[in-house]
Amino acid sequence: MTILEKIIATKQQEVAHNKSITPVKLLESSIYFETEKVSMKEYLLRPDKVGIIAEIKRKSPSTGELKSSVNIEELSIGYMQAGATALSVLTDNTYFGGQNKDLTEARKFNYCPILRKDFIIDEYQILEAKSIGADCILLIAANLSPQRCLELAKFAHKLGLEVLMEVHSKEELDSHCNVHLDIVGVNNRNLHDFSTNIETSMKLSEFIPEEFVKISESGITEAEQVLQLKEYGFKGFLVGGHFMKMAEPVVACRELISNIQHQLS
Repeated sequence: MTILEKIIATKQQEVAHNKSITPVKLLESSIYFETEKVSMKEYLLRPDKVGIIAEIKRKSPSTGELKSSVNIEELSIGYMQAGATALSVLTDNTYFGGQNKDLTEARKFNYCPILRKDFIIDEYQILEAKSIGADCILLIAANLSPQRCLELAKFAHKLGLEVLMEVHSKEELDSHCNVHLDIVGVNNRNLHDFSTNIETSMKLSEFIPEEFVKISESGITEAEQVLQLKEYGFKGFLVGGHFMKMAEPVVACRELISNIQHQLS
């Protein structure tokens, strides 16, 4: 089994367990079901933002332990004060050390778009995302059939959430794009061997339909890369591991954004 296949197998067990202990009615009683989303798509298109989506994650299968102890309040506020456009919060526990309450904590202290970063395979997880305060969900083409991707995206839209679909190849773009997506992200990390190459985004940019906002994910560490990707039409740049492995993630975030702004001016 590849690591992605292992993650999905674990996720299927998790979803079944969560369904058994937290009924849908309880999820729907959350205050966030009455809250209007903050549009990630709109924030990414704002001219006063540089498009950095700052990610909170403790560990990952590709990099191992990043930060075992994270103060979500301080980090999320710090990222936004540093000039981030949006937040991405890992909620997968087994492989990334995250939890749902991380996102709720970030939501409590920030008015900004928040992406629930997880491996979504079931409508239940989308209800969960809404209940914990997310504005946008991630669907990964590599672990969903085109029909399943369409069904889940449609369900998310019905709940008022935006949808980011992640691809790694032209084949995934051709087969999985549908009218219920808002943002298409190119993952520069190969999910099978975990190597990264930002040229993946550049090569796929021309094949992403114009109606979707384009973002690039993984392997972004320098302002020059962001400026290069902007030339290919990318509006968002998801950065997680680079920030989290630093002694002070907020400082790293501020420096990257400052360098981008300096080179744009």
